[in-house]
Amino acid sequence: MSRVGRKPITVPGGVTVTINGSEVTVKGKKGELTRRFHPDIEVKLEDGTLNVTRPTDQRNHRALHGLTRALLNNMVVGVSEGFTRVLDIEGVGYRAEVAGGNLVLNLGYSHDIRIPSTKTLSFTVPADSKGRQIIINGIDKEEVGEMAAYVRKQRPPEPYLGKGIRYQDEVIRRKEGKTGKGK
Repeated sequence: MSRVGRKPITVPGGVTVTINGSEVTVKGKKGELTRRFHPDIEVKLEDGTLNVTRPTDQRNHRALHGLTRALLNNMVVGVSEGFTRVLDIEGVGYRAEVAGGNLVLNLGYSHDIRIPSTKTLSFTVPADSKGRQIIINGIDKEEVGEMAAYVRKQRPPEPYLGKGIRYQDEVIRRKEGKTGKGK
């Protein structure tokens, strides 16, 4: 039995779960998420907890069991609390700002990079960070992660000076320059 798949998901107050065959809809105070799962995997709502079961111990059913439970848990957490990803900007003259709901990045190119927000995503640049930090909020964990990766891709951190956009908890391995400081 899958360790992840057999753990029940507690549905918090204010969150409603609707199961229609293999399609599950989760509504909460932050929004609504709908996802279709594999028809072999069974999702049941009993006494405020979601349980995921599989029909057999075949390899593909074992893989789908844990995956389905993890995706359902992310949906429940997303509509009740939401997900956040924080990016830091390093480099002289590099900065970010939010203009009209869109993220505007000034990263040393000849032009500004504009990234539009979506219905489920929002950007925030704290005033005390002086444009050196970007906070991405949303209800879909997958979408928040993809957007954070896309923003980071605009100017990934380089190993010599450390300039670029990085995740807040990311550690960049620095390289020594050509001068050979060890001699």
